[in-house]
Amino acid sequence: MNKNDLSAVVANKTGLSKGDAAKAVDAMLDGVVESLQKGEEIRLVGFGTFSAYHRATSQGRNPRTGQAITIPAAMVPKFKAGKALKEALN
Repeated sequence: MNKNDLSAVVANKTGLSKGDAAKAVDAMLDGVVESLQKGEEIRLVGFGTFSAYHRATSQGRNPRTGQAITIPAAMVPKFKAGKALKEALN
């Protein structure tokens, strides 16, 4: 499923037009990104928790040359599924 498919599902379930549903999906995703950039957690009860964590600098190898490289530190997103989502899949 891609963003257009998700927007279509939102439109069908809410009765919104596809354009309004696409705006709603975009606004929700923008809100998630902005919150993660601020270092905040997004908890959607029953669905899961989005968070960002700091990955430290590490050493790796270039697979083509075998040369050692430094992988820079970065903030990376993390998602932990909630209980209801896990149960829905099993």
